Amino acid sequence: MISLHTLPATIDERLAAGHDPAEILHDVVQCVGEALNADRCFLYVRQPDLERGRTAFCWRRNEQVPDKNTIQPHWQPDTTTLPAEDPLIRAGLAMKPSVYVDDVDVAASDVLNRDFERETFGHRALIHAHIQKDNKLWGILQPCMFGKPRHWTDGEKAQIEAILPRLQPVIEVYVASA
Repeated sequence: MISLHTLPATIDERLAAGHDPAEILHDVVQCVGEALNADRCFLYVRQPDLERGRTAFCWRRNEQVPDKNTIQPHWQPDTTTLPAEDPLIRAGLAMKPSVYVDDVDVAASDVLNRDFERETFGHRALIHAHIQKDNKLWGILQPCMFGKPRHWTDGEKAQIEAILPRLQPVIEVYVASA
């Protein structure tokens, strides 16, 4: 199992192996989920110049963890109606820092839309980690927990933030071939 403290080095190893971008991103999602001891982790990838994206990669701890609205087979516009409904995507598109939500049930309405989160994903705690470069949102890494709140520690936040810039070039290659 991957530990939180070795997460950046593990991600670097995966990147250096030179595998196919899809294989690398799949591995990254699993590594992050395991390192955080999360219930689920997915990666939303974007084609920023086309203003569309899709959830392309998902890892679940086990079969009992919901997979509701995870893998999206088709690219979808994400700058039309979605930002009005979802403050988290709005924050990512506005180049705001990543958002760490300890408890969806008590989060402020300017942070997230509780009804949207419950209906769309069903999680209770989440990280909405923004993968950004050159004033463009390239992806969102989203580890989450179900059933109970989860406090994201400063150490966890630091490790997640450390890997985000490493993922952008892989996502860029991945979406260019999609």
